[in-house]
Amino acid sequence: MPRMLEVSDEVRAEIGDEEADRLLAGENAPGGYDCTSCRTPGDSEQERTSTVLFVGDETAVLAFAHATCLPSQVVQVTEEQLQGAARSIAGSAAPQAAPEQAVLGVTSGLILLSGELHPALVVEPTAPIARPGTTGAGDDFLPLLIEQGFMPLPQIDSVPPVLHGWSVLLAMGRLHAILQPGPAGGTPVAWWQAHQALQVADSWRAAANKHQQVLLFAAPVGSIGRQPREDLLRDALDKAAANGQLVAATLPLAGT
Repeated sequence: MPRMLEVSDEVRAEIGDEEADRLLAGENAPGGYDCTSCRTPGDSEQERTSTVLFVGDETAVLAFAHATCLPSQVVQVTEEQLQGAARSIAGSAAPQAAPEQAVLGVTSGLILLSGELHPALVVEPTAPIARPGTTGAGDDFLPLLIEQGFMPLPQIDSVPPVLHGWSVLLAMGRLHAILQPGPAGGTPVAWWQAHQALQVADSWRAAANKHQQVLLFAAPVGSIGRQPREDLLRDALDKAAANGQLVAATLPLAGT
């Protein structure tokens, strides 16, 4: 039976017409699957299903999602993220031989500015971030972001400038990715990609839909920590700003 699959032009271009036609004919497509977005079961014989191609540096993984969760698309990720996604899709916990690398921790919260609540994401790595191609124990996380257009923030008293080309991908109330401009101004690529889409609070989602943008704060490892309440998160952000350890930008919202 033909599957109710959707294969976008960009996915077809990556996998080729022959493979795309086989998928649409139901030859290589699964019947049941776990949605790569919401992680709940789907059935490509019964409901519209998107093909989502995760492309890394050397390999690619084809996944499936409810069409109501994600459109058919190509998502550029790092090889490390791709291996994590592949393990998640396959339900495997096979260890990686690659050395331990820093992971970007992302926390959502509401920030009060001029009497109005704004949706915010706080990014803090689990280890120092070195500039590509360098060795040593230095941390270049903030300088690298400043080079991308993020602004140093000595105090949190106004909405940071909009960083065009970047965006926050939200779908069905879940946080999927923070996107940055692609090479040579091409298709945006994932700067941070959730292995499993993160649920956000209804109040956060409402504020994001109202403003159609999200404040992104970033700080080096050890600056913020996991804060159990938004008031404590704000205190940690204010302290990081006062210590010269905070950069920020406002990113347009993609999705709902």
